[in-house]
Amino acid sequence: MREARFDARGSRIRWTEAPGGAGRGEVPAVTARGEVPAGTAPGAAAGGTGRREAGSGHAGRGERPAVVFVHGLGAASTVYHAHIAARPELAGRRMLFVDLPGHGISDRPADFGYTPEEHADALAAALDEAGVRDAVLAGHSMGGRVVIVLAHRRPDLVSRLVVTEGNLDPFPPATAGSSGIAAYTEEEFVHGGGFARVLERVGPTWAATMRLADPLALYRSATHLRAESEPTVREMFRGSRAERVYLQGERSGELPGADALMAAGVDVVTVPDAGHNIMFDDPDAFTRAVAGTGTSDRAGHGAARTARDPAPHAA
Repeated sequence: MREARFDARGSRIRWTEAPGGAGRGEVPAVTARGEVPAGTAPGAAAGGTGRREAGSGHAGRGERPAVVFVHGLGAASTVYHAHIAARPELAGRRMLFVDLPGHGISDRPADFGYTPEEHADALAAALDEAGVRDAVLAGHSMGGRVVIVLAHRRPDLVSRLVVTEGNLDPFPPATAGSSGIAAYTEEEFVHGGGFARVLERVGPTWAATMRLADPLALYRSATHLRAESEPTVREMFRGSRAERVYLQGERSGELPGADALMAAGVDVVTVPDAGHNIMFDDPDAFTRAVAGTGTSDRAGHGAARTARDPAPHAA
């Protein structure tokens, strides 16, 4: 487990890692200090020096970028994504499973706002501490909104965005989990039994991780998902220079505004027979999207496909 400070009080955001390994033709993984692990053959790293610039975190020649998994509201990254890390398509990749403030193993300060922007800044602190740059950021639901905001604020950290049913617009529908939480006042939810009632309604899968979240952090995170921003999250996503993929579960219905996203170069993929948790419902499709083997690599040319369709020029 690793950690980084994200506020003036010294509160810490925490994550676990699956360290990358050097496969055939790949640059060996390095530590966060830029050091090649013991046992690496001389000259095996980029430039033949066995090292790269300390703390740079940039993917070197032949090295694939790190993958950073970011969970949704009331969730935890390892629970939702650890099974993906074992997939052969991601062999050798450095992978980080980050718990946002107020969730999982991260700290939960009471004076923190838990806005998407504050979550994004905390995530940036984790990536800076880890020495990660040009990463693949895979964000689910609220985490999708957070990684889009991060790419807007810190484009140096992101090479590719994989957004799974992310919150692109304010005021989610009444059926969304965040709407059920935001229906309470903060006092009612945190101290008046609202948290317990929501846990009873959301079902055992979500409740298993939601009960680990701080109620205050959960409430503030949910209410801020309903807030507007300038520019909007959808505008940030359309305007990002990173490669972008949006995964939509077929059971969740059509993605509003998909045509405009595709016109902006976003690869919009509908996953058949999947709901909101695509990484559970169809881990094959989710892994292909994260690995870049199931999406278009044509910069600036978005596509609308189902996950069963072949990807043009798949990487």
